[in-house]
Amino acid sequence: MITIEQLITRIEQRQPIINKAELNAEQLRQEFNSVGSLTTADHKQLSFLADPHYISSLAGSRAGAILITAEYHDQVPNTAVALVVTNPYLAYASASQLFVPTSLFHGIHPSAVIADSAVIGDGVNIGPFCVIGDNVHIGTRSSLDAHVVVEANTEIGQDCVIKSQVVIGHDSVIGHHVRLHAGVSIGAEGFGFAPTKDPSVTGWERIAQLGRVVIGDHVRIGSQTCIDRGAIDNTVIGNHVVIDNLVQVGHNVSIGDGTAIAAKTGIAGSTSIGKRCIIGGDVGITGHIEIADDVILSGMTMVTKSIKKAGSYSSGTVAMPTTEWRRAAVRFRKLGRD
Repeated sequence: MITIEQLITRIEQRQPIINKAELNAEQLRQEFNSVGSLTTADHKQLSFLADPHYISSLAGSRAGAILITAEYHDQVPNTAVALVVTNPYLAYASASQLFVPTSLFHGIHPSAVIADSAVIGDGVNIGPFCVIGDNVHIGTRSSLDAHVVVEANTEIGQDCVIKSQVVIGHDSVIGHHVRLHAGVSIGAEGFGFAPTKDPSVTGWERIAQLGRVVIGDHVRIGSQTCIDRGAIDNTVIGNHVVIDNLVQVGHNVSIGDGTAIAAKTGIAGSTSIGKRCIIGGDVGITGHIEIADDVILSGMTMVTKSIKKAGSYSSGTVAMPTTEWRRAAVRFRKLGRD
């Protein structure tokens, strides 16, 4: 159970609770077991109003406490404690982390295989059937779930969470407070091949991938995402980067601090992406280009050349009735012939 006092402490790491001084001791001790929507939450749940479109649900809410802006403070039911903030959605994000179930396993499982030369920090949890290679360093309080493989000479920082079936290739560097979700591949061999005279007969010559993957602090990488090691230079993921599931990051790619990337995006090798970019789902980015800071790419955008100016860019077409789309496609082809 989480008290309002604990909620306030967590939320105020990001923003102040404006009406904190108005809360009495009884309210501060009130306990909650989860988060719920305005329409479904009960008195043991925290809720929030981030979008004014849902204001109609506020009056009838049975939530025990509601995160809200000052504008709607007076409309909170008397049965709920109002926690007034500037950004309720950000406050909800902060508070939600307090309700995550913690692992019941602590320590190093006897089935884990750990090289004698590995250095394991204090308070590290290593789950069943993990394999930790030579000269691996794992920072204090980091946690590895079952079946994680960490290859030789890899460095993992403090307070990292690595979920089941993650594979981290040799010589990788993982910063502090990094979360790698199930099935992530870090530092696999990049896609590099040189064609022979006739690839159908003599095949493709493999290019050894000699770089590393270097990941900064406070990075989150979603399930089944693959980040390949560099061919010569490193593949680099900056601080505070968040990456969704099923994303492919090619060799030698550089991603700037604070960038967010949604699912099914593919980034070809040697591309540089700036800081604070937002990349929508199913975006395709060609290799050897540069994308400036503060660029937004909407879903299904195809980027084939460098973007040197901040702003929003799109190229995918929205859904329309099939007969209309066919007529539009015919006209589009004709434009290409003019």
